[in-house]
Amino acid sequence: MLTAESIRLRAQRSGICIGLGVGMDVEKAKRAKMEAEDSGFADVVLYNDARKLAEDLLNERIDAAVRGDLDSNHAMGAIRKTFQVTKVLRAAFMQPCEGRMFLLAPVGIDEGWTIAEKVEIARLSTRLMRRLDIEPEIGFMSGGRASDKGRMAEIDRSIEAAEAATEIATSEGIRARDFQVLIENAANECDVIIAPDGISGNLIFRTLHFLGGAVALGAPVLNIDSVYIDTSRAKTSYGDSIALASALASMY
Repeated sequence: MLTAESIRLRAQRSGICIGLGVGMDVEKAKRAKMEAEDSGFADVVLYNDARKLAEDLLNERIDAAVRGDLDSNHAMGAIRKTFQVTKVLRAAFMQPCEGRMFLLAPVGIDEGWTIAEKVEIARLSTRLMRRLDIEPEIGFMSGGRASDKGRMAEIDRSIEAAEAATEIATSEGIRARDFQVLIENAANECDVIIAPDGISGNLIFRTLHFLGGAVALGAPVLNIDSVYIDTSRAKTSYGDSIALASALASMY
């Protein structure tokens, strides 16, 4: 079973070099660097330039990157321009208190709003989990139960989008189920949970992590062929995100 501890164990290897973004809190970045290096996760290079971090990742001067507390718009903009993608798609590794770890997506507020993007997130999340030797169960979420159709047009669209995404994903051989609004069931049974849209996904992330105490290792960018871990600036330490980057870097 995938856990925060199993990720840390996978990360304990030599020879990995990871770039960590530095914003206003330089001391926090220095502490994360020391923690990661003392734990044997990686050699850490600090960056205060989002574009330079992305370019060094693309050109393989570093093995992986962690956003740290660089400005989100600058960091994601640098990824889009450097890797030539129109939108960044991310999924966050979450482990609720006394629960199992899963990938949560979308976590960017502008992600996952169309059926096509939901299915693409399912494809990319499946690829990522398979690199961790897991054949994932994908749970698509919607804004209500199937029996709620007719109560409101927006709810109908949400329910129908989850149904359509599930049908497309399963037709492609992805293990996917429509969990409707029952996130409590999805959290117990799924390896990947795909929220109805980016706003609700971001709210789920923030509620689980900041209010519920769930472990949030970081959010890999799914649609580039390099390891870039997005993080929240509210994290007190980036050591676990560096561990995640190191664990994934050896599999690409």
